[in-house]
Amino acid sequence: MRQIILDTETTGIDPREGHRLIEIGAVEMVNRRLTGNTYHQYINPERDIEAEAVEVHGITNEKVADEPVFADVADAFWAFIEGAELVIHNAPFDVGFIDHELAMLNKARGEPVLGPVAEHCRILDTLQLARDKHPGQRNNLDALCKRYDIQNSHRVLHGALLDAEILADVYLAMTGGQTALSLDASASDDTGQTDNSGGLMIRRLSLASGQLSVRQPDEAEWQAHRDKLASIREASGQCRWDGLEGWPGASREGS
Repeated sequence: MRQIILDTETTGIDPREGHRLIEIGAVEMVNRRLTGNTYHQYINPERDIEAEAVEVHGITNEKVADEPVFADVADAFWAFIEGAELVIHNAPFDVGFIDHELAMLNKARGEPVLGPVAEHCRILDTLQLARDKHPGQRNNLDALCKRYDIQNSHRVLHGALLDAEILADVYLAMTGGQTALSLDASASDDTGQTDNSGGLMIRRLSLASGQLSVRQPDEAEWQAHRDKLASIREASGQCRWDGLEGWPGASREGS
C-alpha cells in the first residue's frame, strides 16, 4: 500500500477568509516502509502572512516572496499524491486548504482538472486515530511524540516536511506491527537504507525462520547459576528453583 504522510503551513487558519498555502511537505511510505521519496515546496501565497501564523511556523512574507505560486506547482504535487492514502494530522484542516487551492486553480483554468482530494485519495486522520486510542488526553503531535518516545527535540518551529517526517514515526508507533527502535543516528535498516536524522528510526523486523539459535549453557555457567541459587537459599532460608522436578541444574548438582 502506498501512503503519503503530509503536512502544510498556511497564512492563517481559514481558507474561507482568503488564507492560502505557503508550504507543503510530504514523505512517501510503501508497505509501512519510508521509501526516501519526498515532496517539499514553499509557495508564494499572493497575500500577506498573519503575524500569529509566523509565530507558529516562522515563515515570513520575505521568505516566500520569490517562490512559485500554487498554480505553477499544482500538477507536480498532484502527481505525487494521486491515488495514495494520505496520512494527515487533523486532516480536515490541510485537505480544506488544498481543496480551496485546487478549486481556485480549476476556476482559473476554466475546467475541473484536479481535485477534490477525497475523490482521488483515501484519507487517514491521525488526530482522530489518536483520539480514539487515547480519549481525554492531549493528542497534538508533540504530545504523541512524548507518549510514543519519538525524538522531536529538533522541532522548534513547525515546518511541513519536518512535521511530515515526525508524523510518519508517530503513525507507525500508533498502528503497531513489528518494529525495531534504534537510537543510533547512523543506523541502517535491513534494506541498507540509513537514517542520519539523529532521531528515532523505526523499521520493520525481518525474522525469517532459522535465524534464531538456541545456545545451551556450559558447565561454568551452570555452576555460576547454582552458586547464585545457593546464595538466595542462604539469605532467605529457601529456594524453590532448584527443587522443581526436571530442573536441568539439579541433575548436575552432584557432578
